[in-house]
Formats: sequence, structure tokens, C-alpha cells
Amino acid sequence: MSPLPDYRPRQLSLGPLETEILNIVWELGCATVKEVHERILSDPDRELAYTSVTTVLNRLTNKGWLSCYKKGRVFYWEPLVSREEARAIKSYEQLHQFLAVSNPDIVASFADSLDTASLEQLEAIASRLEKIRRQREEQK
Repeated sequence: MSPLPDYRPRQLSLGPLETEILNIVWELGCATVKEVHERILSDPDRELAYTSVTTVLNRLTNKGWLSCYKKGRVFYWEPLVSREEARAIKSYEQLHQFLAVSNPDIVASFADSLDTASLEQLEAIASRLEKIRRQREEQK
């Protein structure tokens, strides 16, 4: 289970191009505008200006997804959260939003309409939560 990280980006919502570029940076680990631009243009059906890549990288930095540093005359971008941490953060936010707007009857009705595999997942989650709570109590 991937723990919920202490750090969270300031803005979770991303557009399609932001998501694509963030995925490229995750794949590369650390990237320059040129590396990201070349990766996008490796698809012969794609066109994207170099300056557009720079703009999106800066937007991702402002949203708190990437950090940027300069080495010599080149700027480098690195992710501030891993892909797994991002999934955990987004899942947590979605669940929190669902539970915040729903009353127990709606949540129960929703859960009741799930298929067998989903119900088994919910039971596994409930079991895991119970185990975590017991461990916390034992540590006190």
C-alpha cells in the first residue's frame, strides 16, 4: 500500500498536455525542455512548439508538481511526487469528495450496487483498515 505523502501539489487538476508532460518527466526522472519536446515530437503526427513545452513545465512547477533548477545554462525539472504518490493523493481526494457530499444511505446504496469483485475489494480495504487501527492502538 502506498502511504499518503506529507507533500501535496497546490493544484491537483491537470489538463491533458500537463498530464502528458508530467508523465514524460516521471519516465525520465529529470528532464530538460529539449528532452520533453523531443519525446513529444517523436510521434510523427504531433506538433508542439518548444515554447509551449516550457510554458507547461512552468505551469506544473507553479501548481506544485515539479521543481526546477538551473545547472549552467540549462534548466532541469524534477517531479516533487512520484507517480504512485500522485495516485494515492488523487484517490484520497476523490474518496474524500465523495464522502463529503454523500450521506450514509447514498454511500451504502452505491456500495450495494457494486459487482462481486468490487465488493471483495471493499471488504479487503475494511479488513486492512481494521488491522491498521489495531496496530495503532497497540502502539499507544
